[in-house]
Amino acid sequence: MIREGQITLRPATELEDSFLQSVYASTRAEELARVPWSSQQKDEFVRMQYVAQKQHYAAEYPKASHDIICVDGIPAGRIYLDRGADAWHILDITVLPQFRNHGIGTYLLGQLLAEAAQEARPVTIYLENFNPSLRLFERLGFVKDHEKGFHCLMKWQAKP
Repeated sequence: MIREGQITLRPATELEDSFLQSVYASTRAEELARVPWSSQQKDEFVRMQYVAQKQHYAAEYPKASHDIICVDGIPAGRIYLDRGADAWHILDITVLPQFRNHGIGTYLLGQLLAEAAQEARPVTIYLENFNPSLRLFERLGFVKDHEKGFHCLMKWQAKP
């Protein structure tokens, strides 16, 4: 069970690019396990995709916060959030596999939703419709706003 103060956020820096790339790689590990590429090819693919994602986020959401999720001071994941005037959009929240299923995501999202409720802001996130974390977001009150291909925009709004 998560204790108060156990989960903290701190701004990501350029010096942590290697760690952030490893967090990104953890989201592609299952997919890449099925590909008949060498380790070097997989590493290069992940690096290229990470750089592309990073550039996309910087271009589309220049004011977004990029934070490292820490558990008892140990880096355990990342959360990227754009606090727009009309809505807050979670660009990414990823917890490393060894830290998953311990309530970290639930705790962080609960804190975020409580803050968004105080600010009267809806919160959105795009998820693939096969993403296991979809259940977590639904449990927290997110609903499908719309779907395009295998992506769906999930939206949360505080109850009046």
